[in-house]
Amino acid sequence: MSRADSASSRGAQPPAWEILVVDGGSTDATITVAEQALQSFLSSSQAQILVCDRPGRSIQMNCGAKVATGEMLCFLHADTWVPDDIVAVIEKTLNDSQVACGGFIALMVGAEATRWGISLHNFLKTYYAPLLFRPILFFRGLRLLFGDQVMFCRCVDFWNSGGFNEAMPIMEDGDLCLRLVQKGYIRQVNRVVQNSDRRVAHWGVWKATAIYFYIGILWGIGVSTTYLKRFYEDIR
Repeated sequence: MSRADSASSRGAQPPAWEILVVDGGSTDATITVAEQALQSFLSSSQAQILVCDRPGRSIQMNCGAKVATGEMLCFLHADTWVPDDIVAVIEKTLNDSQVACGGFIALMVGAEATRWGISLHNFLKTYYAPLLFRPILFFRGLRLLFGDQVMFCRCVDFWNSGGFNEAMPIMEDGDLCLRLVQKGYIRQVNRVVQNSDRRVAHWGVWKATAIYFYIGILWGIGVSTTYLKRFYEDIR
């Protein structure tokens, strides 16, 4: 697991082969929090904390994938909570040789609200975005997964597809799906993971919906992700 939140994965049954927390050079208490959460794993060499020389999601996830020793890779954000049987779900999904990549249904939650509307849109976007912008690939099995959905795939397929494009500051997950579909189907499994709603809480529901929709449409028609990144500010 790369960029993993240990609190969300340490109760997994069966346990993950390893947990890799990849920091992009943060200046807050990220590493200290990770060390505290991973204390029991660090002592048994089941976990590592890595620090990249450059920030960026693609860079961090590639960094973790290079160190990973398992046959399957699972990428999740540090603010994601996953089901206890996540490892079993991933193994069962990838045991189908026709499936190249999978992800979950993402539910956005916060201290004061569950974002049902945005979560529903994100679920539907997995299907309507490829149908709208890549219809031929859609009927060949393309589904567009994003980081909040906890993406997983075989290590060999990941690297044979080129890994994450480190030149892309945003939409690197959708870009990877476009390449992984050449290896097999992209599947959204019928299980839920939870993510922090911090962006929606900061932006507001309508602004957040507009930004997500705007970025998705422009990316679909080929607008540079460097341009799109200006609309997707970092919110901690």
